[in-house]
Amino acid sequence: MPQNRKGFTLIELLIVVVIIGILAAIAIPKFANTKEKAYVASMKSDLRNLITAQEAYFSDNNSTYAASTGSLGTNYKASSGITVTLGTVTNTGWAATAMSNSTARTCSIQLGGGSTVEGDPICTP
Repeated sequence: MPQNRKGFTLIELLIVVVIIGILAAIAIPKFANTKEKAYVASMKSDLRNLITAQEAYFSDNNSTYAASTGSLGTNYKASSGITVTLGTVTNTGWAATAMSNSTARTCSIQLGGGSTVEGDPICTP
């Protein structure tokens, strides 16, 4: 009477485990890079939102910019895990930086005050 064995051999299972390991080794670094890009995009978005809040503050407060993000009240709130700090603030412009707890990169922006690049956040590695 012939034996009817069903199932996988040990070699077949080992080959599948090796293939899954190779795929995981390729995918994990790609995923880490994607997360960092998301943090940088969030920092840039927060700085662009700060532009809008500062211009609204400037319009409402006798042509002066807010000296801190706390002065903006409910008009501005940074994303979770991101710290936005206003640097130099004058009547003609301001500068700000954004940092995330999850990446070493820092983004900054400068508006007015004789800045050479205005309106687009610049991120450094």
